[in-house]
Amino acid sequence: MRPATFDIKEICAAFKFDGDYIGFYSIDNGHINSTYVVEFETELEQINYYLLQEININVFRKPDELMQNIENVTAYLTKQIEKEGGDVNRETLHVYRTKDDKPYYVDKNGKYWRVYNFITNSYTCQIIEDPLVLFNAAKAFGRFQCMLADYPSETLFETIPNFHNTAVRFGDLKQAVETDAVGRASSVQKEIEFAFKREKDAHVLVDLLEKNKLPLRVTHNDTKLNNVMFDKDTNEGICVVDLDTVMPGLSLYDFGDSIRFGANTAEEDERDLSKVSLSLSLYEQYTRGYLSTAGKSLTELEIKYLPFSAKLMTYECGMRFLTDYLNGDTYFHTDYDDHNLVRCRTQFKLVEDIEKKLDTMSEITYACIK
Repeated sequence: MRPATFDIKEICAAFKFDGDYIGFYSIDNGHINSTYVVEFETELEQINYYLLQEININVFRKPDELMQNIENVTAYLTKQIEKEGGDVNRETLHVYRTKDDKPYYVDKNGKYWRVYNFITNSYTCQIIEDPLVLFNAAKAFGRFQCMLADYPSETLFETIPNFHNTAVRFGDLKQAVETDAVGRASSVQKEIEFAFKREKDAHVLVDLLEKNKLPLRVTHNDTKLNNVMFDKDTNEGICVVDLDTVMPGLSLYDFGDSIRFGANTAEEDERDLSKVSLSLSLYEQYTRGYLSTAGKSLTELEIKYLPFSAKLMTYECGMRFLTDYLNGDTYFHTDYDDHNLVRCRTQFKLVEDIEKKLDTMSEITYACIK
């Protein structure tokens, strides 16, 4: 458990909780925000749970815009779930406002805190032990996309500008190569050449967006497996969480990033590149699940570019690791000197394998529609 450097009772007193405070515990699977479960007991001896989270304002520097995005999107999702006869208490997050009607509380130490509903009888997954887990996660992310298909995405703030703008990411890499801040460029010429050779790929989706050939949508932008809550009884994905990066973008960003981590046969920092490849069976599992819920909301061009998006998001991630390595490891947490370089090589190896399998991936994609 992380050491408590805050006054839990002070924070809880700021919110409209039902019952008397009896304790809290931490959830340690996040990298950005600190998360805790707080417990309250009612007069009927019922235990109510709430999710308390410290907002990392070093990453999200405009908490008002951040919380406005989340409140508006979750309110919209609530209406959609109600229309479908779902359980609004378990199928979407809800923001609890403070007693003075604000979406967050600033404590005496200047820390920002927010509260969500705690989804009971659920669990998260960190790794894929069963392909069905990936299928169910895909259904959850696909449903999330479908329910928000008509949301006016242009009204959302960009919490992290150009987060998945691959052309901008390529520009960042070029700048890092030219600056060569810590003198590493000469030792990674092979990786730099690999990235520069695929510069045209970086522009494909952003150019289609600029030409209005792809729709601007509400996107999650962090579609990791552990951002889906699974029901303990059915193992279905019931709720998409971690909405900090929900903002305008392309549906292809979310799909491609899911494949990047979900269908890779190796860990993100695997040194043995012979272990790195795209699993076509896992690609099929995710695609089938995703299209079963999101398919009706997607355009023909979005579906066409699903396989390419897997390559593009992997390429983008590899560029980001390489850029950080050249800049002296200032963004990503690293455990050893060449950690970012190892990560970059893993991503680029996966890009190579995807390139060999794009035609098969396309055949699988269209077969999943039928």
